[in-house]
Parts: sequence; structure tokens; C-alpha cells
Amino acid sequence: RLSDTEASSAGAGGLKMSSEAIDYVKKPAIDFIKESWKLMRRCTKPDATEFAKIAQATSVGFFIMGFIGFFVKLIFIPINNIIVGMG
Repeated sequence: RLSDTEASSAGAGGLKMSSEAIDYVKKPAIDFIKESWKLMRRCTKPDATEFAKIAQATSVGFFIMGFIGFFVKLIFIPINNIIVGMG
């Protein structure tokens, strides 16, 4: 004898359930692909000046983050030595 879950997945009822499950996954994936293609069609390749501005902004960001990391490390090395030295 089949249990309720096995019986519901067998036969025509089971086909309907798996079809709904496939549609549940398939529809968002298809929508995502359609939206991605729309975005790709709207995007344009940057010209030289726009690329230079983006590259400059990115390099300034890297430079600032590097200095922040350097100064944080510079401050915490002596603090760490004091804490470890006391132990």
C-alpha cells in the first residue's frame, strides 16, 4: 500500500505537482534572463574620458582604503604588543 505522499506523486496528480514545481523554478529564471538581456541591450561601452574618470575614482578609492588599513594596523600593533606583553 502507498502512503499519502507516494500516492499523490503517482499518476496524473503527480504529473501536475511536478509541472507546478518546474514552473515555480522556470518562470523566475526566464524572467531573470529577459531582464538581463534588456539591461545588456541598454548598456553602452564607455568612451575614453568616462573610462579615465572611472579608473581614477577606483584608484583613489584603493589608495584611501589602503591608507586606512595601514593606519589601523599601525595603531593596533603597539596596542597588541602591550596586551600580549602583559600576559
